[in-house]
Amino acid sequence: MSAVLLAVFNEYDVADRVRTKLVGDGFPTDRVELTASCEPGRAGLHPAPSPRGKFVQYFRTLLCEEDERPFVEALAERIEGGAAAIAVHPRGMIETARAAEILETEGALEVVGHDLENQ
Repeated sequence: MSAVLLAVFNEYDVADRVRTKLVGDGFPTDRVELTASCEPGRAGLHPAPSPRGKFVQYFRTLLCEEDERPFVEALAERIEGGAAAIAVHPRGMIETARAAEILETEGALEVVGHDLENQ
C-alpha cells in the first residue's frame, strides 16, 4: 500500500478521536495509524536512536519522494513538539474522498496525499 493520506493535528486527543471516527466509518484498524510523542505507533519500531529520528524514518516510508523530504523533517519536528498525525491508507477513490472529508472536517491543520493516483 503506497497510497496514503497524512493529516496533522495540533493535539493528540483530537487525532485520537479522528482515528476512532475513521475506524467507526469502516476503515480497518491496520490502515489507520496515529503517530504522536505519547503514542509513537509504528514510528516507535524504527531503529533510530532518538524519537525525532524514529519519526523521520517512519514518515520517509510514507512520503518517499525527494520533494517530500522537507515536509517529512517539518512533520517530525511538529510531532516532537506535541502535534499528532493520522495516516490513512485508502483503497480507491471512494475511500480516499471519504477519508479526506473526515480528516478535513475534524480539524486537520494540513492534509497531504501521496501516490493516490496509483491505487
